[in-house]
Amino acid sequence: MTTSMEKPRQVVRKFLARPQHEGVGAVVRRSIGRFELRYFDPFLVLDEFSVSAPAGFPDHPHRGFETVTYMLEGAVTHEDFEGHRGTIKAGDVQWMTAGRGIVHSEMPAGPGTSRGLQLWVNLSSHNKMIEPGYQEIQSKDIASTTSDGVTVRVIAGQSMGARSPVRTRTPTMYLDFTVRPHAAARQPVCATWNAFAYVLEGEGVFGGGGGGDKAGAHHLLLLGQGDGVEVWNRSDKPLRFLLIAGEPIGEPVAQLGPFVMNTEEEIDMTINDFEFSINGFEKAKHWKSQALVALGLE
Repeated sequence: MTTSMEKPRQVVRKFLARPQHEGVGAVVRRSIGRFELRYFDPFLVLDEFSVSAPAGFPDHPHRGFETVTYMLEGAVTHEDFEGHRGTIKAGDVQWMTAGRGIVHSEMPAGPGTSRGLQLWVNLSSHNKMIEPGYQEIQSKDIASTTSDGVTVRVIAGQSMGARSPVRTRTPTMYLDFTVRPHAAARQPVCATWNAFAYVLEGEGVFGGGGGGDKAGAHHLLLLGQGDGVEVWNRSDKPLRFLLIAGEPIGEPVAQLGPFVMNTEEEIDMTINDFEFSINGFEKAKHWKSQALVALGLE
């Protein structure tokens, strides 16, 4: 890739996402949303998850943000209290807007291990109470292109002439890069956005000027100010990493688990709405997912 930039972003923070238990029997490597990094505006959580049946993420609510689920291996079946049901497989993506309220279940489909990533993208105050919705894209329909030893899959935004059809209420770029040995990736990023990289496989050198920080699998790298990102693969194995950036919202964040609002009063209201099945949670009162019933957990 020959894209040039005036000020490549440097790594300002790097750490390893270590495994922890989440849901029912699932294992996640959480990099954003943990003690060391509670929030990276507009991103609330980044989990790399690994789950095998009967473990999973049974019925749970959300309000005030969006979840982006990107499958790497296996498959996950999703159900919600609106009657929406579907299965996303390796390479597929689901961009879910929780908005004013959703209760759903995410459980592995089929034998073996299902592995993927889930990103939580915050919504601005004027979007927090919008109606829930979904954008689902099969792997074959994700925009992808290859040049000079670099392949990119465009989950959101645009790269190397390829553009995603996903609509992002909070402006977001989500790119999946694979870099061949001894090749380099260069990607412009809006200078006012926050950006980070997450390494899935191999080892890369992140930063400008021929130097940079070396990082391997499961490392999160927060990137400083600049107009783009430069990454080198100086190893003999392929490098795969995610580059994710978003426009900061710049509003207060009040969070209680799966509820993300702007004030503690709004969190209290959300808890009340959920407990009494009102203001967006009306269907929660009598709904149970098929997965929950099958597991005998209801």
